[in-house]
Amino acid sequence: MLPESGSILKQDFNILQQPSKTFRLDIENRRIAGTVDGLEAVRQAISCALHTERFEWLIYSWNYGVELDQLFGQPMGLVKSKLKKRIKEALMQDDRILSVDAFSFDVSGRKLLVKFIVHTSIGDISAEKEVSV
Repeated sequence: MLPESGSILKQDFNILQQPSKTFRLDIENRRIAGTVDGLEAVRQAISCALHTERFEWLIYSWNYGVELDQLFGQPMGLVKSKLKKRIKEALMQDDRILSVDAFSFDVSGRKLLVKFIVHTSIGDISAEKEVSV
């Protein structure tokens, strides 16, 4: 028997937030160094998402990663506007992240350093990403 429309109410079940505990990645030494939780886990998730090219790896969902490959060789003004949108799109896939704003750009030759603030349910994180165009 199928439930009638509106028969399932919000008070019928509890929505629990899953813990964000994960393995700490030691990138320099290419090893796992214990575990991490809270704001540090979100910081690591941001770093991983921004260092993974979207649609390139079969093990990741098509919703994971950032699209940067298509920006190479484009005019700097176009790269700035698209980069802002693509970073927001990549990071907002994580339900712990509420918003991404306060973007600033530093151009050095054909390198673009973008700095931004990530607002999470735990706290705010300053992040940056360097892109060669």
